Amino acid sequence: MRSTGSWYTVKLEEDGQRVNCRLKGKFKQDRERFTNPIAVGDRVEVDIEPGQKTGIIGKIYPRENYLLRMSTRMRHGRHIIAANLDRAVLVATVRFPKVKPGFLDRFLLSCEAYHVPAVLVFNKKDLYGSEDLDRYKSLRDIYEPLGYPCMLVSAVSKEGLGDLKKLLQGSTALMAGHSGVGKSTLINTLYPYFELKTGELSRQTGKGKHTTTFAEMFEIKEGGYVIDTPGVKEMSIADLEPEEVAGYFPEMRARMHECRFSNCMHINEPGCAVIEAVQEGKIAFSRYENYLHIVFDLQELKKW
Repeated sequence: MRSTGSWYTVKLEEDGQRVNCRLKGKFKQDRERFTNPIAVGDRVEVDIEPGQKTGIIGKIYPRENYLLRMSTRMRHGRHIIAANLDRAVLVATVRFPKVKPGFLDRFLLSCEAYHVPAVLVFNKKDLYGSEDLDRYKSLRDIYEPLGYPCMLVSAVSKEGLGDLKKLLQGSTALMAGHSGVGKSTLINTLYPYFELKTGELSRQTGKGKHTTTFAEMFEIKEGGYVIDTPGVKEMSIADLEPEEVAGYFPEMRARMHECRFSNCMHINEPGCAVIEAVQEGKIAFSRYENYLHIVFDLQELKKW
């Protein structure tokens, strides 16, 4: 339910009791270089210590899925944000702070790569002017046809929160986003009994201040769980090969078989169905541009 580094809060299946636990020995870091051996959402076996109210985690069960972010401590390392998710909810704003399509696409790429259904929630509708609403609609028109539902909400006016609450109920959902998008405020408005800490945007930078310092799973009274996470600056793509990336863009995946060459990278090859679709406006240029950035970044990363 919660990880603070050396201690882990585990909810016992048989009676719902919460137990503070440590890891048995040192779980061997695997070849993928995860910086944390265990994550919120993991299913584990626990042995209660004799005469104590604490336990020892002796086994971590295989994960159905998970999401990664780049490690802030280790070069090329990845940190597991959470595991065994029914969906990932990316909270963003058209402004205050302004959403970056590059971050959206990297987040969605990670969700595709690790088999986590994704939803885009645009918060702070109460602050949007006409240009902001047009910007939201243009983003919605790009992402919803690709299978990513988009929701426009406000934690202040509570618009759209009914639909979001229905979406979360009965599931294990990760809530993620840049600092300052109002993620924790949004969760508090939906579930006041969680009592999450919230912060304000920096007046100097216009960016959010970190208020959530570690991932934590909260139980919804009506059923289900919400995982609150620290503000995510960058998602991990380090364990993908450049030639794999297009397969995680749904609009490219649907056209790849039409390319002249089976190993087409969709960069400058003749007879590329993906490039043709971009030129015809069938694939959003912003998505294609971000695809190229990701491929080039991975190619550079391989040189190291």
